[in-house]
Amino acid sequence: MSTNPARRDAIKAIASQPALKGTFDFRSEKIDLIYGQNVFSLEKIEKRLPKDVFKSLKSSIETGTKLDSAVADTVAAAIKDWALERGASHYAHVFYPLTGLTAEKHDTFFEPHGTGTLAQFSGKALIQAEPDASSFPNGGLRSTFEARGYTAWDVTSPAFILDGVNGSTLCIPTAFVSWKGEALDKKTPLLRSMHAVNKAAQRVLAHFGKKSSFISASCGPEQEYFLIDSRLFHLRPDLYTCGRSLFGAKPAKGQEFEDQYFGTIPDRVLACMMETERECFKLGIPIKTRHNEVAPAQYEVAPIYESANVAHDHQMLTMTLLKRVAAQHGFVCLLAEKPFAGVNGSGKHVNWSIGGSGVGNLLEPGTDPHANAQFLAFCTAVIRAVDKHQGLLRASVASAGNDHRLGANEAPPAIISIYLGDMLNDVIEQVKKSGAASSSKKGGTMHIGVDTLPVLPKDAGDRNRTSPFAFTGNKFEFRAVGSAFSVAGPLTVLNTILADSLCEMDNELTAAKKKQSDFNKALESVLKDILTKHGRIIFNGNGYSEEWHKEAAKRGLKNLRTTPDALPELVAKSTVEVFERQGVLSKAELESREEIYTHSYVLSVNTESKLVHDIGRTMLLPAALKFAAELTPVSQSKSGGKLRKDVLALADKLADALDELDDLRAVTKSNTHAQAHHACDKVLPAMLKARGFADALEDIVSDEHWPLPSYQEMLFLR
Repeated sequence: MSTNPARRDAIKAIASQPALKGTFDFRSEKIDLIYGQNVFSLEKIEKRLPKDVFKSLKSSIETGTKLDSAVADTVAAAIKDWALERGASHYAHVFYPLTGLTAEKHDTFFEPHGTGTLAQFSGKALIQAEPDASSFPNGGLRSTFEARGYTAWDVTSPAFILDGVNGSTLCIPTAFVSWKGEALDKKTPLLRSMHAVNKAAQRVLAHFGKKSSFISASCGPEQEYFLIDSRLFHLRPDLYTCGRSLFGAKPAKGQEFEDQYFGTIPDRVLACMMETERECFKLGIPIKTRHNEVAPAQYEVAPIYESANVAHDHQMLTMTLLKRVAAQHGFVCLLAEKPFAGVNGSGKHVNWSIGGSGVGNLLEPGTDPHANAQFLAFCTAVIRAVDKHQGLLRASVASAGNDHRLGANEAPPAIISIYLGDMLNDVIEQVKKSGAASSSKKGGTMHIGVDTLPVLPKDAGDRNRTSPFAFTGNKFEFRAVGSAFSVAGPLTVLNTILADSLCEMDNELTAAKKKQSDFNKALESVLKDILTKHGRIIFNGNGYSEEWHKEAAKRGLKNLRTTPDALPELVAKSTVEVFERQGVLSKAELESREEIYTHSYVLSVNTESKLVHDIGRTMLLPAALKFAAELTPVSQSKSGGKLRKDVLALADKLADALDELDDLRAVTKSNTHAQAHHACDKVLPAMLKARGFADALEDIVSDEHWPLPSYQEMLFLR
């Protein structure tokens, strides 16, 4: 155990932590009674509104059509009454600016009236608010003095009550736009992309003689995270400032025993998980799964599928609740993609599909996918979309934090490819050759070899954990998304590029049907042509191997290793064309995002490099030199002399490395893009060099002197 006073006290406190007494018990508290209790759901709305008003609102919610302003006051009054009954004193338009975080402005319901107050909430207040937009990132869309911005109620995502320590707030999910109507947020383009994919899918379905009231993208985002004891966390300036450790020697034990994954959840962690689930249930968030992840102190929570827009809002809420509840249990929830070097980082696997009433899941292959022409058409459209816009998909998951994770042994590489599995890949290969498929591989059964165990049905193919974009039964799993990300960006890209591919397919089918009256023959020719041109994106092998990197280069696939390499894809000609064609983002809106994300990358690296300097000079070097000074009396002995010499040599190397880092940090570049490449190519390697010497010092300086909690302490102490 550490003898450093601060670390020692923190470890003693953790060791003597009393057993946590829960504030609730799922054995006596009925989940079905608390589920959605803080959500103004359709069921609650119907009970409080006149039939005609409810019908109008329901239509807007289910189809995304514009809400009739005439009913807004009636709806607002109903929401206000419900919120007051639930104890809310304020309401807030919740929006999602380009920081990637959640923003909110609170207003009270109560206004002076005579000698008292009166609760007021109009339709206008419900539908629109005007937060100051001047201090949010805009990427050059507007001047600093142009401060006006609007939040607009998103009727497709339900209002909810968020309980606080001293009161509750009615939260209204909204879009956030400038006075000129430009999207300043994550939600606006997501909503636009959902309308685009609906219109495009309807066009293709019409060729099959089918239609649906609304085709919606669905999403089920898995969330990985770390829980670290708060007493250790607050002794790490790197963790509490930037969310990841910038120093830390490799511990004696990491994840190499492979004993954490799906292991028994520690009681204190389980209590935290269960309370988080309870808060999620109250807000109608359909949490389904919880388990230990691969790295020590790493966990995962995952919901059931929802409409992509609602799933996004729920995902942002889930991150908020994870942090809030963790604090109540003495933990800090780390959502950074790579908080600890040498162990698995955290992702947010975005499971994505499309479908609607009357047509079901359009990416459901059924038992015989070779005979499912509709599925083959939509799957082929996805394949083309991903191949044509592989760079854009990579850019949608680009950040300083995710760069540390992508390509490591737990995350997919920066090369975008599609994994289909043995059964579907075989069908696709048949279509590529002849335009049609005559058979599908079957899974059969698995005999385990123990008489008391049942015979299990066997899938037709294995899963591939190295693929960034994998087909997993009836959906695609975009595994390259980082754990701290809003899912809105990746979802917007997926919806938009699929919509464009479907529109192209509609045109191709129309032209093919003119040449040959038989629809099946026309479809076969279109699918064969698409798969021949874009089948290069399909790869079912090991995405981590060097052989794949070489093969991907031969195929002409992009390998955008870093964020500065990837972000220019946001403003590439092909990106601008597809986003403008689908009405999702204008060229100016895309350029603003590229500028914001590039600047954010520079700020992230600059912050971390300043921390490396500060921690190195004010904490680590003094600790090493003090230890060396105390070794002076024993320096005449062979072991004492060698240890002192080693410490001083490493301290000198660390000081020199910090000097080099300072020189690189002082270099000025003419524009943001040049700054990003300098940060990536020069500053980050200099940070790693300094870290190497510091971590070597940690291995030989006495625990009594080393100021930072170790990886061993942070990852294993509960």
